[in-house]
Amino acid sequence: QVQLVESGGGLVQAGGSLRLSCAASGRTYSRYIMGWFRQAPGKEREFVARISWSGDFLYYGDSVKGRFTISRDNAKNTVYLQMNSLKPGDTAVYYCAAGGRPSATIRDYDYWGQGTQVTVSS
Repeated sequence: QVQLVESGGGLVQAGGSLRLSCAASGRTYSRYIMGWFRQAPGKEREFVARISWSGDFLYYGDSVKGRFTISRDNAKNTVYLQMNSLKPGDTAVYYCAAGGRPSATIRDYDYWGQGTQVTVSS
C-alpha cells in the first residue's frame, strides 16, 4: 500500500511558477513509477509527467514539455513537479499517482492522491 498526499497548489499569474510536492508513505514507495496527472473542469484526466523509480527516466506530456520538470527524492519519499511559464490552460487539479509500469495511462497507476488545485490567471 502507498498513500500519497499532494501539496503546493495555489493561484499564480500567467508566466509564473509553482512547485508541487507529493509525499508518499509505504515501504515499497521507492520501487514505484511516479506520475503526475491533471484534470481541468469538464475535461478528462490528462497525463502530465512520470519518473522511474531510479529517477533516470523521465517522460512528459506534449503540452508541458520544456516547461515542467518532474523529480523525486526517495530518501524523503517525495516526488516534485516544478512548473514554470505557467499558462491559464494549465489550470486544473493536479494528482500524484504511483504505478508498477512506465505508462501515461490512468489505469496503469494503482495509487492516487487527493489532488491539489492549480489556478493560473491571465
